[in-house]
Amino acid sequence: MRLVRYGRPGKEKPGLFDEEGRLRDLSGIIDDIDASVLGDKALRKLAKIDHKTLPLVRGNPRLGVPVKGVGKFIGIGMNYADHVAETKSITPSEPVFFTKATSSLNGPDDAIVLPKGSKKTDWEVELGVIIGTRAQYVSEEEALKYVAGYCVVNDVSERAFQFEMGSQWDKGKGCDTFGPVGPFLVTRDEIYDVQDLDLYLELNGKRMQTGNTGSMIFSVAQIVSYVSRFMTLEPGDIITTGTPPGVGMGRSPQRFLKKGDQLRLGIAGLGEQQAEVVAFPK
Repeated sequence: MRLVRYGRPGKEKPGLFDEEGRLRDLSGIIDDIDASVLGDKALRKLAKIDHKTLPLVRGNPRLGVPVKGVGKFIGIGMNYADHVAETKSITPSEPVFFTKATSSLNGPDDAIVLPKGSKKTDWEVELGVIIGTRAQYVSEEEALKYVAGYCVVNDVSERAFQFEMGSQWDKGKGCDTFGPVGPFLVTRDEIYDVQDLDLYLELNGKRMQTGNTGSMIFSVAQIVSYVSRFMTLEPGDIITTGTPPGVGMGRSPQRFLKKGDQLRLGIAGLGEQQAEVVAFPK
């Protein structure tokens, strides 16, 4: 299933896209797409509904973050070898992870706002993992069973805040609008091999990033297992799993986002985001 939340910010309703790509309303079946519907049993129940009987949604409404009530937004850094090389970093021996503020969450096509003082805001197309079942000390072999589904994430990052203002990456990762997620939560049964998904990002129509999740240093299963050793993962938590090469920081000359830029990014089978970059309002 391709589950979505649509409508104005703070007023989103649950929905899904049917087999023909039409948006249908789920609000007569569930209150929202949140922790209560992310477990395997609840998802199987939703899947059994005849989607053609659900009301069609007219027009082209805004899509929000496809899950409500995200408790934790965890990022994995330096997880593609080519990205490690372009940033002149050291290949990690264990997953590097950080937190993105949940206040950074943004709809997939909502504007990305450059924060005050920004000089080096960068893009990062990433595979997002949405937890469906409470996970604590899970094994790699069992880890994917705790996943509800997958999504596209843009791990927007202000590099000066991240690297030039102390040792804490979080300052450059958690600014408002720096976490576009969606358009869909694609349930894990729809993804044959999560380690074989193509990723891409374009800036103003020019391809900047091209990659495949098969190039991850640490797989999705390894990541979920590893993070669950240090914190309990709850339904609705999102882990974004690292970016392939082609970020602005790694280019020569470097290229960072500016007002008016247009981003288009996506992952095979998981949909696409399109966002405009705007300045912080005076």
